[in-house]
Amino acid sequence: MFIATLEKHPRFSLHCYTNPEIDRLLDAAKKGRHGIRDFLLLLMMYRHGLRVSEAIRMRHADLNLQRARVWIRRLKNGLSVEHPIAGDELRAIKRYLQTRDDSLPWLFLSERQQPMTRQSVNYLVSAAARRATLGAVHPHMLRHTCGFYLANQGYDLRLIQDYLGHRDPKHTVHYTRVAGIRFEGLWQT
Repeated sequence: MFIATLEKHPRFSLHCYTNPEIDRLLDAAKKGRHGIRDFLLLLMMYRHGLRVSEAIRMRHADLNLQRARVWIRRLKNGLSVEHPIAGDELRAIKRYLQTRDDSLPWLFLSERQQPMTRQSVNYLVSAAARRATLGAVHPHMLRHTCGFYLANQGYDLRLIQDYLGHRDPKHTVHYTRVAGIRFEGLWQT
């Protein structure tokens, strides 16, 4: 798969996972002490290209489970937008919310019923990566993997830019520039 070669390319600095590696990471997250929460957190970070700070600031009010939508509040002067929630993700959200018996506004809570911290997310991503035998991993790699996935599916620069909340397309072009799918069929008659 094309994505697998990106992290090894000497001129390319954005690291990301292949689809099988994402599956291994998500499966490993389920095996942690708070597997239901950790799986959902990593799944949402990947599927919505969330930065750690965006993920830990998510609130119940950002979810519309009836319409299967989530409001993504972007940071770093990014463009906030509503994203659809896929069926498996919706089920994971409902499963996680069933484990909660509080009325706190934050979506992702620590054991102490506080919003998760950047450090706790870094730790749980590293722990899941170790269990999945993926080596050194940083949570921001999930955001990059989301961008490359969309580019490799053939989505255009503007859609990926809006989905990831980039105001400037120069931040998005990294994903589409190296996606070989855009050259498919150039020489077919």
